[in-house]
Amino acid sequence: MTYSTQPYGVAPATSEERTWSILAHLSAPIAAVVSLGWLSMIGPLVVWLVKKDSSPAVRRAAAGAFNFNLSFWLLYLISWILIFTFIGAIIGVPLLVIIFVVALWCHIKGAIRSSRGEAYDYPFQIRVLS
Repeated sequence: MTYSTQPYGVAPATSEERTWSILAHLSAPIAAVVSLGWLSMIGPLVVWLVKKDSSPAVRRAAAGAFNFNLSFWLLYLISWILIFTFIGAIIGVPLLVIIFVVALWCHIKGAIRSSRGEAYDYPFQIRVLS
C-alpha cells in the first residue's frame, strides 16, 4: 500500500496530463543547461500558464517546478556572485555544481513520478504559484 503526502491529492491521470507534467518537470533543467541556470523558471511557468485552468494535476506539477526553480535561482545567483569574487570562487564553483546536480535529481524524480501517474512535491520551495 502506498501512502501519499499530496496536499491536494491531485496526480496526473490521463496520458496527456502525464505528458504535460513530465514537460513541466524536465523543461527546467533543459533551460538551466541552455542559460547556465538563469532561465530555469521559464519552462514550468509557460506550462503553468497554458494548462493551469484545464488540469489541476499539470497545474500542481508546473507550480511545484516553478517554485522550486525560484528557490534554486536565488542559489545560482549567490553562486555566480561568489564566482566573481577572488576568494568566493573556491566556494562558488562547487556550489554551482552541487546546486545543478540536486536540481537535476529532483526534476528527474518528478518526471519519473509523473510518468507513473504520481504527484511529486519538490523540496526547498518558495511558494509563489499554486
